Amino acid sequence: MKTKAPTLRQFQARFSTEESCLDHLFQVRYGNAFDCPGCGREAKFSRVKARRSYQCQWCAYQVYPTAGTPFDRTRTPLRDWFFVMFQFCSSRNGVAAKEVERQLGVTYKTAWRMCHMIREYMGKVDGDDRIGGLGRTVQIDETFVGGYQSVPDKLEAGASNKTLVFGMLEEGGDVVTQVVPDRRSGTLLPIIRQTVTKGAKVSTDEHLAYGGLGTMGYVHNSVNHSLDQYVCSKSGATVNAIEGFWSQLKRSINGTHIHVSGKHLPKYLGEHEYRWNMRREPHLMLDRLLFAFSR
Repeated sequence: MKTKAPTLRQFQARFSTEESCLDHLFQVRYGNAFDCPGCGREAKFSRVKARRSYQCQWCAYQVYPTAGTPFDRTRTPLRDWFFVMFQFCSSRNGVAAKEVERQLGVTYKTAWRMCHMIREYMGKVDGDDRIGGLGRTVQIDETFVGGYQSVPDKLEAGASNKTLVFGMLEEGGDVVTQVVPDRRSGTLLPIIRQTVTKGAKVSTDEHLAYGGLGTMGYVHNSVNHSLDQYVCSKSGATVNAIEGFWSQLKRSINGTHIHVSGKHLPKYLGEHEYRWNMRREPHLMLDRLLFAFSR
C-alpha cells in the first residue's frame, strides 16, 4: 500500500520560516558538530545574523550551507525554493514557470531559472543506474517529442523539427531516457550495452536497429506493431509500459508547458524520470531531494 505524499499544510508546518529552511540545509550537510575547516578543532557552529552562514565557536570560520546547491548565490528566499520543490514532487504533470511566477510574485526570468535548476537537480539525484539483469525484462523504445510537422520516413529527428528521445524501462522498476541524434543501431546499441545488464529479457518493436541485441548477451523478443500487435502471443513481448511513460511525458509537455525546446528537453526528461522512479514512494519524493545535498 502506497504511503501518501505530504500535504501542503504538513510542508508549511515543517518549513514555516526562512531559518527553518537554512537550519535544515546545515543539519543535512554538516550535522551538529564537526571539525572546523579553519582551526581543525571540533566545534559547534552558530548562526550568523543577516547571513546564510554559520560560524565556528573558536575561530569564527564561516560555512555556507547553500554553497554548491541550486540555492547558491541567489536572493530568492529558501522558503520559495523549498515550496517550488514541493510543487514539483506533488504534481503529476510538472509545474510551469508561469505558475511559479504567479504564485510567488517573482519575475518570469526568476521563475524560469528556479524551475530549470530544480529539474536539473532532480535528474542528478535520480542518476542513470544500470537496469535489468538475469530474469528481468526491459522494454526499449524511442519517440519523437515536440515540433510541428509530421514525422517523415527518415531516421533523423531534425528533419521534422522534432527531438528524438530513447528510453529503456525495466518492468516494475526504473526508466532511463536520453536525447539521441538518430535511430541507427550504431547510436542505440552502445547505450543499451551501457545501461542494461546482460542476461536481461529485452522487448522492442520491429525496428531493424535492434536486430543485434540477441548477440550482445540479451534475450531479445519483439512485437510487430505493423500487424496491430501490442503483445506478442508467442513470447509475450510488449512495449506498452514505456509507451505509457511517453504518453505521460507528452501530456505534461502539451498540457503544462505547451512547448519545450530540444535544448532543454534533457532537463524535463530528468524530472519525469525522477517522478516515475519514485512513484511507489511518493512520501519520500521530496525528502530524497531535501536530503541529497552533499557536504
